[in-house]
Amino acid sequence: MIRSASELRAAARVSLSGKWGGAVVITLIYLVVMGVVPGFLSYEGSERFSSLVQLLLLPLAFGLNVAFLDNIRSGADYKIEQLLVGFRDYTRVLGTALLAGIYIFLWSLLLIVPGIIKAYSYAMTFYVLRDHPELKYNGAIERSMKMMDGHKFDLFYLQLTFIGWGLLCVLTLGIGYLWLAPYMQASFAHFYEDVRADYESRIGEAA
Repeated sequence: MIRSASELRAAARVSLSGKWGGAVVITLIYLVVMGVVPGFLSYEGSERFSSLVQLLLLPLAFGLNVAFLDNIRSGADYKIEQLLVGFRDYTRVLGTALLAGIYIFLWSLLLIVPGIIKAYSYAMTFYVLRDHPELKYNGAIERSMKMMDGHKFDLFYLQLTFIGWGLLCVLTLGIGYLWLAPYMQASFAHFYEDVRADYESRIGEAA
């Protein structure tokens, strides 16, 4: 059973209680590395190199997902080194992320909507990689698709509920996003736990 958006957000706030500082720090580091560094290279006239750097740094996004997933499961404090966990399994993480991106791009060539739908289908891929080290590439992507079957709108609606907070962040010149991003990430991690449990239940019923 998938909890409602309000229940997922409430669970996220509980998970972040007493840990907001660490969550904000790793979010800030992630945003600086993924945004400022490639942006600086682009400003210096190295657009192609900037894009390449962004691609090579994709495992950082995996690390960010893992950090929040680990937190809601164990209640552990956030650590900067969690962002680097994807680099320990670099080929599997980067290869899977690139493959998912290629699929979304190809679906988007048909029409924008199919690309968006596929993006939601693949949304759990990083979490799958975290929980299933034996899976990679199409294996991880396909498991995400199966997990998200019937739940794509649930994720869309959950994201939609953060729009108001996003608008408020604009008023803070984006500074508020340092708190909104961890709030969203924790909510998405809880969402994954729900769809994972639902999928495993469905498999059990089918068996």
